[in-house]
Amino acid sequence: MNKIKAAFFNNIDKEQKVLDRVYACGRRQEVAELTDLYPEVITNENFEQHIENLKEIEVVFSTWGMFSLTEEQFDMLPSLKAVFYGAGSVKGFAEPFLKKGIKVSSAWKANAVPVAEFCLGQVLLAAKSYHLNLREYHSSSYNGKADYEKAFRGPGAFNIKCTLIGAGEISLQLQELLKPFNIETLLVPSRAARRTMSLEDAFASSFIVSNHLPDREDNINTITGDMLRSMPFGATFINTGRGAQVNEEELVEVMKERPDLSALLDVTEPEPVPVDSPLLQVPNIYLTTHIAGSMNNELVRMADYVINDFKLWQNNEAMYNEVTLEKFYAMA
Repeated sequence: MNKIKAAFFNNIDKEQKVLDRVYACGRRQEVAELTDLYPEVITNENFEQHIENLKEIEVVFSTWGMFSLTEEQFDMLPSLKAVFYGAGSVKGFAEPFLKKGIKVSSAWKANAVPVAEFCLGQVLLAAKSYHLNLREYHSSSYNGKADYEKAFRGPGAFNIKCTLIGAGEISLQLQELLKPFNIETLLVPSRAARRTMSLEDAFASSFIVSNHLPDREDNINTITGDMLRSMPFGATFINTGRGAQVNEEELVEVMKERPDLSALLDVTEPEPVPVDSPLLQVPNIYLTTHIAGSMNNELVRMADYVINDFKLWQNNEAMYNEVTLEKFYAMA
């Protein structure tokens, strides 16, 4: 039985070696064993140089750096049937493929796993008001046992409310991870028409709020200072969505007014923040360098997702992570 002809397509950043990091730990070799794999990685720059050898290519594997094709390039790939994208959003390239009936599989669900896991850790710490307790214990005004006893302790992971803003894959996975804990977890959809609770009510009633809004223009500055200001004493706001979704100027004001609150920001606008950013100067704002998403060892999970989908597709079975045109238009 002849193997399916495949190629890696990617506009490679030679310093980052994105393909090598995603298809690591033997995954690139696995693709080579499963397919008749073209030996060169195809980029926009070398496409025409290799086109005579690509006319029988049936599937493409890629990751961040995948490029869309022109009509002329599509005409030069008459056998192409599917793209297996070992990364998240396909918005940047997939529409013309889907319109031509070329199937697309994306590892967007795999990319949600580490974010949900990261937020699970943050939520459980926030339930204890860990960061406020830490600040009070480390305060320059700390004066022994009396202050030790006074340091704020949160309610714990029992009988509290945690609201997840956005009802996409990350929120769904995080909600699942939180099920073993006695935490009331509410999802507030990104589109106002689908909400049964307003964002204002969600913030005012929740001890923890975690932002997972999709990256859309209508979500810019959605989270305001008034919402943050309404949170209960000792509460925590977590942002792993996008920095621009929060009015950061108002967030700084509120955090100065409410030293009992904690803001855990894995994303900011811009990234990185300037060295003189107020976000770096307010003690109850904690910044991390966009580490929630897939990184290092976690990147390989995305290759596993699309390789598994390739096996299903090869056997004429339904793929777990197929992006249809309908799903594409519904995505963030």
